[in-house]
Amino acid sequence: MNRTLVSIVTTMCDDLLKPCRLWTRAEVLTRPSPVPKAPGVYAWYFRSLECVPSSACVSLGAFKLLYVGISPSAPPKRGKGPSCQNLYHRLRSHMRGNAEGSTLRLSLGCILADKLGIELRRVGSGNQITFSTCGERALSQWLEANARVVWHVCERPWKLEEELIPALNLPLNLDMNATHAFFPVLSELRRAAKAKARALPILSR
Repeated sequence: MNRTLVSIVTTMCDDLLKPCRLWTRAEVLTRPSPVPKAPGVYAWYFRSLECVPSSACVSLGAFKLLYVGISPSAPPKRGKGPSCQNLYHRLRSHMRGNAEGSTLRLSLGCILADKLGIELRRVGSGNQITFSTCGERALSQWLEANARVVWHVCERPWKLEEELIPALNLPLNLDMNATHAFFPVLSELRRAAKAKARALPILSR
């Protein structure tokens, strides 16, 4: 990591890399939530995930930093206006949503499919692909036990994300992370799960 990146990480990201505490799913979903309704970057820490290389990842006790995300995403150069999403909305979507709306849940579900006994399927009208109601519930329970999150409020989170992804070892990030050794493994897991889901009958939910 060069001096510029070290400076960025240490001055702007202590909230992410040296937080005073990590937050659980239950705490994030509490009302009122501790998550601010503001733009920023969030970092996900997990207990050891089999098959995911994490020896070089940032560690906090038993948890490893495996993924960072932002909300909102970078504004489009033309066309639609900027997103109205923020940390509060995005983290709740990851915590209680489904694989259709959360790329993190999709990745985790594909990695944990055998362990949790879940499977990616087309649901409802067939336009959505999720782990079905039971599978998403199992994934949420796993998140409660094994995942923690922190966040850093900033006005242009996409700028910080551009620095963090190449500077840190983040095996669960795919966007801007194609050179990571786990990228082809995770990409293939997701591709195969989606292909299988399209070949199976549609579930009601």
